[in-house]
Order: sequence, then structure tokens, then C-alpha cells
Amino acid sequence: MIYNPEYFNLELNKLTPVDEFVEKILYEPNKGYYTKKIPFGGRGDFVTAPTISNLFSEIIGIWIISAWEKLDKPKIFNFIELGPGDGSLSKVLVETVKKFPEINKSINIYLYEKSDLLIKTQKKKLKGSKIKWIRNFNKITKGPIIFFGNEFFDAIPVKQFLYKKNSLFEKCYMINHNSEFNETYQKASLEDEKKIKTFKSLKGLKFIEYPKLGLIELDKMIEKINKQSGGILLIDYGYLNIHNKSTLQAVMKNKKINMNNFFKNLGKADITSLVNFPLLEEYFKKKKLDVKKIVSQKFFLEKLGIIERAKILEKNMTVKQLNYMSHTLMRLLHKDLMGNLFKVILAFKSKNSDFFGFE
Repeated sequence: MIYNPEYFNLELNKLTPVDEFVEKILYEPNKGYYTKKIPFGGRGDFVTAPTISNLFSEIIGIWIISAWEKLDKPKIFNFIELGPGDGSLSKVLVETVKKFPEINKSINIYLYEKSDLLIKTQKKKLKGSKIKWIRNFNKITKGPIIFFGNEFFDAIPVKQFLYKKNSLFEKCYMINHNSEFNETYQKASLEDEKKIKTFKSLKGLKFIEYPKLGLIELDKMIEKINKQSGGILLIDYGYLNIHNKSTLQAVMKNKKINMNNFFKNLGKADITSLVNFPLLEEYFKKKKLDVKKIVSQKFFLEKLGIIERAKILEKNMTVKQLNYMSHTLMRLLHKDLMGNLFKVILAFKSKNSDFFGFE
């Protein structure tokens, strides 16, 4: 190794669970991946839907306006973007709601971000807007809340477990004094084992990914929704059929890197895992929220009229602009690209359940 693992505040010769290990690599202050580089865009390590096309953000903006209407047009309405990236989506959202004076007067837009570096980037892009940045939801005490996350949940590290002879073991990493990494397992805690056994969607699996840190994040949102009404809309790279294997992956310069090279690129590559949507659905229902049918990104965006909106925009475009829009629409909607690989889930508490995009 060409760097010291202690750089990431990792203890030598100590078993560190996968989620704690990845959390340090990604978010260790001033050292982790998300705290020292801007990863988005063609020159970065990956692209997200809002950085691919403003059309995606505009459609999400229209959905938010429709959700406000479904919630009876409250005079105080809160929108919170989770992990807002470079601020591209919220920039379009601000411009979209300005066209609708009634919601523009009601809406409070918040960005929930933990990286100081990304906050600086977002503030530069959103200069002059009435957006506020938050680290918790404590001061939002009035009005319904819509939480929105695009590729938010897959960036929260997961725990990994393996059943051996009917006993549950947790996957860990250990670094020795020669900076060599070893993958090993230790007996799972009784608390984790007990929790895992409560999920029907995890039963019968030999290998389990359990988003403990992610569920802790969701609990904070669910508590606010149960008190104030609203919902959580998540769009993410994930699956409906259980994988029964590790989905951990690393991306650098817009390419997946072999996980055998995982340790050689710590702090240089984004690390994510696929989202288990059946588990999310089960969890939301356990917490007494209603859940719409999980759909693909393609289904959701097309139901909200992205094709029709593109046709309207076409009329005033140059050939170059037309080609670019065609290319970006294909990335968003093609079944082998984002279209089917990304799923959409909405969990909510509201008298009206007729939210657009799911039927």
C-alpha cells in the first residue's frame, strides 16, 4: 500500500464491520471520498440523473407540486432533498416552483448534506435562492414534509452477514501493520441478529446485506412524517428480487472497478451497494406508513409526462440540442440503463393516496 490506513482513522489489527469501514472511507472529515473531491459529472467518477438532464429535475419538480396539491395545498410545505449532490436538482426546482406563485409562497426548500465540500459547491450553484442547509430536522415543526432522495440510500454503507451452520456472522475488514487488508467474519451481535430475523424479506438467505445506518436515517424522517404528514420519495439503483450475495461496488472515472482492487483505491473511488427495495417497503409498513407500488424509473418518469415535455421542448431546439436530449432521455429511460435498473418507492402518511407516477 502507498498510503497509511490510519489516514482514515482506521485502527490497525482491529475487526471493523463493513458499514463502519466504508463510512470512514467515504465520510471521514477532510479525508474521506465525499469530503475532499467533487465526484459528479463526466470528469468525475459518476453521473446522476439531475446532472445528466435538467428534464429529470423538472419532472421531479412537477411531482412535488402535485404532491403539495394532494396534501391539500398547505400554507406551510417543506421539501427536503437528501444528499443533493452538486445542487443541480434543487436549482431546477427553484425555477420550476417560481412559475406557480401559490406553492412558491408556501414551500420551504432544505438541503440535507453532511459534506462541507459539497455544501460549498451547492451554495455556489444556488446563490441567491431561499434554500436552507440543515444537518437535522429538529427545527422543521410545522407543515407536511416531502423528503426526496436520488441515489441517496445506496451511498449509505450496509452491514454484511453470512449464515454458517445456522449461526450468523458479520463480515469485517482488518488491517495489519504492513497495511495488508484481510476479510474475515465475527459472530454477529444479538441485537443485529434479532432485528434481521424480524424481516420476512431476509428470511432464507445465506448472505445478507442489512442497511442498519440507512434505517437509522429513515427513522428520523419517519418520525417527522408521522407527526406532520407527508412522504419519502426515493429513486435508487436497486432490486426487487433478492440477490443473496454481496452487491458492494466501487466506481472511479465513470467505470466500475474490480472489487479485487477495492483496497488499492480507498478514498479515490465511490463505494455503494444496491438497494433492497422489498426490505425498504417492509420497513416502511412496519413503521405505519402507506407505500405505493414500487415502479421503475422509466415507468415513473413516463407516467409524469417526460416524453410529452421533451416533445414541447424539441420545437425550439437546434440539431445539436435535439441529439443531446435524445441521448440523455435514452440514459434515463432505456431498460438496460437507468430506466429499469433504478426503482422508485414512495412511503407516505396522507388522507389522499392518489400520488402520481405509480399507477
